[in-house]
This record gives sequence, structure tokens and C-alpha cells, in this order.
Amino acid sequence: MARRLEGKRVALTGPRRSQELGKLVENMGGVPLYRPAQGTVILDDLDLRNGIISWVNSPPDWSIFTTGVGLEALFDLAEDMGVAGQLWDILRENNIAARGYKTANALKKRQLTIKVRDDDGSTEGLIRELSAYDLNNKTVMLQLYGDPNPRLVSWLEEQGATCKQILPYRHIAPPEEALEQLLWDITEGRVDAVTFTSGPQVRFLMEHATKKSKLDELIQALEGTVIAVAVGKVTAQGLFEAGVPRVVAPKEERMGSMMVELARYYAGEAKAMVAENK
Repeated sequence: MARRLEGKRVALTGPRRSQELGKLVENMGGVPLYRPAQGTVILDDLDLRNGIISWVNSPPDWSIFTTGVGLEALFDLAEDMGVAGQLWDILRENNIAARGYKTANALKKRQLTIKVRDDDGSTEGLIRELSAYDLNNKTVMLQLYGDPNPRLVSWLEEQGATCKQILPYRHIAPPEEALEQLLWDITEGRVDAVTFTSGPQVRFLMEHATKKSKLDELIQALEGTVIAVAVGKVTAQGLFEAGVPRVVAPKEERMGSMMVELARYYAGEAKAMVAENK
């Protein structure tokens, strides 16, 4: 397994833990190329404070959490505001839904009971499990992380729920030259694979390709010689929705597992996920 990326050039688009992931690629015989497709992630204090005030003053019927990091950001700021105890008391009595094992673990560490949990780590999985409940005329507080989730919001509204979104962090696009370098590497076939660890990385690259009138060229490359690799099902779904027809992704949402799955794919031991409309 250690050398199964021998000679493969792998573009790493994530800003977090990229050096650590690069070392793993090297240990597996590959060549890492650092191509950040996501800029600084900043805490949006004003929106977050307003969201916490609303949560405490007007408790919702349901609280939906989609990331463990976002949950911790909420409580960190609530602590600073002096309302962490109130928020915890509300959540302890609230109907809580969670997407992803990291989110579930973060809630359990705070001794908060999860009523609904996705069955596969994806938004669709969460929707499937929530479908068993009557959400008509219910109020929902939805915690996201850096990017909207129109699919989940639309579904909640279709069920008759009133949904308020709270995004503890905002993703900023990287310098345009960084996106241009990544786009060129992919369309010119200078990389064998490109990894994505979050939805914003996909969005920023696709938006740049569209701006440069090279979206079709990008999709063709990702359908041909360049393999798109996702850290998990949520990011993979974002790639499919962006038009990428083939994605390699591990069952467990971990960066190390992502590289192991890519190595297994090259060894013929694993198959890529294919978009349902293909």
C-alpha cells in the first residue's frame, strides 16, 4: 500500500492540514502539489451573536447541526456572551438533528441527546431520517459551516417549517492566481488527481472556471485523465452537483482514508462513485 501512488501528481486544494496530507502523499510514493482553492476562514461575529441571541430568546422546535466545528464555535461565543448555560439548557430540551459523525461526537461530549441522525453522513441521509417527523409549522435553527445548504433549506420549507440559518464561519476565495494555477494544472493534465476536503473548494474552482469560460474543459478533464477525490460523501455530492461525473471517496470521512481510497482505486481494488444521472 505504501507505494501505490508511485509517481502520481496529486493536487491538494485544502488549506487545513495540507502539509500533513502532502507528507502522506509522499510516503505513498506520490508527488503533492499545494493548490489552495479556499482562502481564509473567518468567524462572522455579528451574525453569530445575533443568531445566538435569537436561539436563546426564541427557542426553536428543532435545532439541526451539520458540523462539530460549528457547534464548538457557537458555544465558544455563547460563553463569551455569558449565555452558554442558557443555550445548553435550551438544547437539552430541544429536538436535535445531526449530520456526520464528528457533529454527533461533539454533541455527545456536551451531553446533548440526538433525536435524528443521518444514515450515511450526507444531507440526503439527514433528510431521509427527518422525513419521519412532522415539521409543519415548526421552527428550525440550522447551523451550517461557511456555505449555505439550499437543498436542506428548501426541503425544510417544503415541509412547512420556518428555517433560520446560522453560519459561524465564512469562506473566502483564495487569490485568483491560485485558482488559475489549479485550473491550468487540471485542464492541461499536469496532475493525475485533485483532492477536495470541503464544498467551498469545489464552488470557488467552478466559479473561476465559469468566469474564464473553461467550465466544460474542466469537467471533461475530470471525466478523463484527472481523478476528482473527495474527503467524504458530502463533498462528493457537491462535486456531483457541480457536474463532475466521477469521484473517488472513502466511506469514512477522514483525510488519510481519502488517500488510501485513491491508492486502492489506482490498484483496481476500489471503484469510483458515479453521478446518478450518468
